[in-house]
Amino acid sequence: MRTVLVVLFDAVQSLDVTGPVEVFAGAENYRDGSYRIRTASPDGTPVRTSSGLALVPDHSFADAPAPHTLLVPGGAGTRRPDPRVTDWLREHGPRAERLVSVCTGALLLAGAGLLDGRRATTHWAYCDKLARDHPAIQVDPDPIYVRDGQVFTSAGVTSGIDLALALVEEDLGRDAALAIARHLVVFLRRPGNQAQFSAQLAAQTAQREPLREVQQWITEHPDDDLSVESLSARARLSPRHFARAFRTETGMTPGRYVERVRLEHARRLLEDTADGIEEISRAAGYGTPEAMRRAFVKTLGSAPAEYRRRFRPAPTH
Repeated sequence: MRTVLVVLFDAVQSLDVTGPVEVFAGAENYRDGSYRIRTASPDGTPVRTSSGLALVPDHSFADAPAPHTLLVPGGAGTRRPDPRVTDWLREHGPRAERLVSVCTGALLLAGAGLLDGRRATTHWAYCDKLARDHPAIQVDPDPIYVRDGQVFTSAGVTSGIDLALALVEEDLGRDAALAIARHLVVFLRRPGNQAQFSAQLAAQTAQREPLREVQQWITEHPDDDLSVESLSARARLSPRHFARAFRTETGMTPGRYVERVRLEHARRLLEDTADGIEEISRAAGYGTPEAMRRAFVKTLGSAPAEYRRRFRPAPTH
């Protein structure tokens, strides 16, 4: 049995705690004796989450059991951390067989010196802070989770569920993780190197209606002519004015936005359909399998066929 110990503190993000806990609890339902889930706060008294929910820990730090997996959630409480938390992590973190952070929990691990010399991620809004405050950490702002040895860091909030599912898959196999994902009605499909947010979330929504309509058109027609000339005509602007306005209002160039939309569309087709690579490359607007392959390797580090083999759920019978 693997003991999963979750660190609690005031102003913790509740979903950072409950999301992974539900995954590990689901594994216990799938196979008895898989995990023992425990929580601990500095003095063993209840903590209040950032949303106002009260959580009652099982232990104080002093009497907490030795964990197999030590899970450190994030939340507002990581911005001005309780020194009792970072001091305890500094001493006990290296003893865990597996050290895991969710969201800005990485800030606590960094403050305890446990990420120095490692690659790590956190919520996209705090990656710059993590890199600035801790230059010894190789901060990667793109993935939803990162593994460096036995240290795992994840991005914002719900990515803790993705990481917990990946850990269950490592411990108990894909069938267990898939059964839990189905029970929780979430996808067992998000690889760690998937971007933290979709093209639509990565870009700001344009203020002007013609530009918003162009954003929506790109999303719905990735296989169309999405050149600046074509898109600017749709927005009834000159190409130069359109390109400048689009970047100003969305935070990225039209070309970059199109790249993200096409990659996301192709990824979903690889995950959700049995369509061939050539067919998908046309549907996503790449034109040729080679063009799609280059985009996948550049952004995701794997070719489309490899991506499909690794991340498409196996058929069930």
